[in-house]
Amino acid sequence: MGSFSKWLGAGLGFTLGGPIGAAVGFALGSFVDGFSAEDLHKEQHQYRQGRRVNTHPGDFEISLLVLASIIIKADGKVDPKELDFVRAQFVGMYGKEKANNAFLLFKGVIKKQVSARQVCIQIRQHMPHASRLQLLHFLFGIAKADGQVAEVEVAEIKKIASYLYINPSDFESIKAMFYNALENNYKILEISKSATNDEVKKAYRKMAKKYHPDKVQDLGAAHLKGAKEKFQSIQSAYEQIKASRGF
Repeated sequence: MGSFSKWLGAGLGFTLGGPIGAAVGFALGSFVDGFSAEDLHKEQHQYRQGRRVNTHPGDFEISLLVLASIIIKADGKVDPKELDFVRAQFVGMYGKEKANNAFLLFKGVIKKQVSARQVCIQIRQHMPHASRLQLLHFLFGIAKADGQVAEVEVAEIKKIASYLYINPSDFESIKAMFYNALENNYKILEISKSATNDEVKKAYRKMAKKYHPDKVQDLGAAHLKGAKEKFQSIQSAYEQIKASRGF
């Protein structure tokens, strides 16, 4: 088969081991002719020998695949629109050739029952907070791909957020980015409607710093688009609050 990390087209580190590695091995075995568990064990051996434990761009991509498979199955069905969204996101982030490989892997992963808690424990041990926020943003995008975010999907994403040690305020902030209402602008900035104008300005500066695209530069150019979307949501929320208050 050749090196899986080369096949994917990105460096892999922590996702070659643990529950994520098991899901990847299952997926590869479902569509790669001649693939065996021994092939993945070789990759895992290189992972251990090289002590590659930090987040690589490929780790973020594999984490996306596994978590996306959990969200898509949350409402008991696999919606074609959600699959199309995932494919479109992959194409937008990685280009057509790499996206096709990633989507093949995704379709294999989605067939396996995966423990969200175990996967998230593995992710949070190796992935910085800013990258985990980026994962959450992507998951809400998948959930809304069919036109609405089902409550069961929100509940699943909320559970994943807690496993990833993303606090309730950050969860509500990202969730509000996918709903159109003035009150959601306050949630995005993590403040209440009763906040003073000075508090609104202070909250905007804090959130702009938290979600600045520079925070996820280590994930590569492919993931800057999602980071910029979050950043733009922060700016838009602030501008709408300013307009409604007239300051």
